[in-house]
Amino acid sequence: MRKYITINDGWSFTGPDRTTKEISIPHTWNNIDGQDGGNDYKRCECTYTKIFDAPEHRKTERIYLEFDGVNSECTVKVNGSYVCAHEGGYSTFRKDITDFLKENDNELEVKVTNAPNDRVYPQKADFTFYGGIYRDVKLIVVSNLHYDLDYHGAPGIQVIAKPVEGYKSATVTVNTWRNTQLGETSIKIYDRDGNVVSEGRGDSVTLNVDNIHLWNGVEDPYLYTATAQLIYNGQVEDEISTRFGVRDFHYHAKTGFYLNGKSYPLRGVCRHQDRKGLGNAITNKEHLEDMDIICEVGANTIRLAHYQHAQYFYDLCDERGIVVWAEIPYISEHMPKGRENTISQMTELIVQNYNHPSIVCWGVSNEITISTKDKKDMLDNHRVLNDLCHKLDPTRFTTLACYAMCGPFNKSAHITDVVSWNLYLGWYVPGLFLNDLWMDFFHKAYPDRCLGYSEYGCEGMPNLHSSHPKRGDHTEEYQAIYHEYMLKCFERHPWMWETHVWNMFDFAADARDQGGEPGMNHKGLVTFDRKTKKDSFYLYKAYWSNDPFVHITSKRFEDRTESNITVKVYSNQNEVTLFVNGNKLETKHGKHVFEFTVPMTSEVKVMAASGEYSDNAVFRKVSVSNPAYVLKETGDKGANWTKEEK
Repeated sequence: MRKYITINDGWSFTGPDRTTKEISIPHTWNNIDGQDGGNDYKRCECTYTKIFDAPEHRKTERIYLEFDGVNSECTVKVNGSYVCAHEGGYSTFRKDITDFLKENDNELEVKVTNAPNDRVYPQKADFTFYGGIYRDVKLIVVSNLHYDLDYHGAPGIQVIAKPVEGYKSATVTVNTWRNTQLGETSIKIYDRDGNVVSEGRGDSVTLNVDNIHLWNGVEDPYLYTATAQLIYNGQVEDEISTRFGVRDFHYHAKTGFYLNGKSYPLRGVCRHQDRKGLGNAITNKEHLEDMDIICEVGANTIRLAHYQHAQYFYDLCDERGIVVWAEIPYISEHMPKGRENTISQMTELIVQNYNHPSIVCWGVSNEITISTKDKKDMLDNHRVLNDLCHKLDPTRFTTLACYAMCGPFNKSAHITDVVSWNLYLGWYVPGLFLNDLWMDFFHKAYPDRCLGYSEYGCEGMPNLHSSHPKRGDHTEEYQAIYHEYMLKCFERHPWMWETHVWNMFDFAADARDQGGEPGMNHKGLVTFDRKTKKDSFYLYKAYWSNDPFVHITSKRFEDRTESNITVKVYSNQNEVTLFVNGNKLETKHGKHVFEFTVPMTSEVKVMAASGEYSDNAVFRKVSVSNPAYVLKETGDKGANWTKEEK
């Protein structure tokens, strides 16, 4: 049977300064310089080495080396011999190293580079390209007779589950691939309690499962398990398992997205994986915290931008019922020499992840028209990728994210099955009302084409405030006003197949210098360190979550000069009462947003309550505005990073 041995500890790292130190995996050399601004973080080659003993194994077993993520190119050697190379920083790859090993003191050398080139994506984008071995490294001990470990990092098993008979039962097709013609495959399907609900024999079998329990999004993300055993001469030589869900989905240009035959509007967030002080070198602890925060806000979908995320996070999406848009980093600029890399990254994304019920679509590209010059080759590349997706996985649809400069008539917007736009109307350009006009125009021009908003958002700093917020001031208040408008806008356009806030969390973009904190994109609903939930977070929670709460906005905006202030409250309750200095001021009924006028004295203690749920704030009357609330920078405070790229 297989054994997995994690080898994350005891590595030596020779970094950009050519000094060597001891480190543990996950690791990146850009966790600091990739987050401090200046667009000057180290993009170079570094070297990781590890001395290890060969794991215990029989002569009838093989040893594989597996990397879950190395950014962005690497060359692997064992005991001085070339083993493999990999191009693409976000997917799993592995190699049989048995013949390179000796019993003790094996030297593993991994040369890793995130240096610029013209063939491996991404090369131009609004986020930091951290270099390093930033996900787990494992040894796999497996029988000579085993399920395939050599095909693009795939698991060797594929499950295609389809509900039938009015969602009462399901057909479950299980395909397996192995490195031998000897023996046979035994398949068993288990329910969540470990009971066998169907079984069969063969490398490709279709089984029936009665009284099916659907994977039904956040309400009921039920998972089954399929297990394959390779049996030879009565012995189990290898065994692999995968979880899966039984569900179907479709989309309609006039009515949106459907899950299991019922309307299921996809309303959620985008996510970057990096962390303050850690970069991409995060563990399951950080992944789990991210998921918990996303579930708290009430999102039912995540666009996992702009690359393949960790398997553990896809697993969490399966478990929590989060619908996923998964994509490759074919982004910002088409590179004529990069076609093979887009094909390999898309292949890896699909074959490594096609068993996740959470994933419903494959994203082909993001904002590819920003600086692309060879449009003919770019369009052909998109057609190749679109066809590849349908060939590798005919059960899911394709999409892409267009940018503002990509108009509705652009050919690239009409290749994939559905389309979405990244639009920041009301932030990079004035006029929140333009969002309504844009959606209405597209829908009128293309009434039979599904439209979504793959990104929308605006910068918001929890330390910047204004009683009269305006576009470009980076205040927490303007960010909240922006999102209040967008949520109402989407209510006016319920046929949008998806909407994803950009972004759930602030993230590093070393080329940026905005909001008084260089190197950061501050469009998150939560700060980079995950410690502060901005007011906009609670606005979305009011719309999306059923977990009762009351939140007073602008609590960090304590010093006020006005004689009367507006106290705004977000809640998913339909009645909120405001108390001022212990006395009831007023009770209001409504949905999501409640506003109260409060006279200011020297110090005002405010409590908002709805039943047993409440929140408190303190505001102070001052004669002079607090200068700390105002952004201290010059130039176009709402400027997009792309202005410097063009």
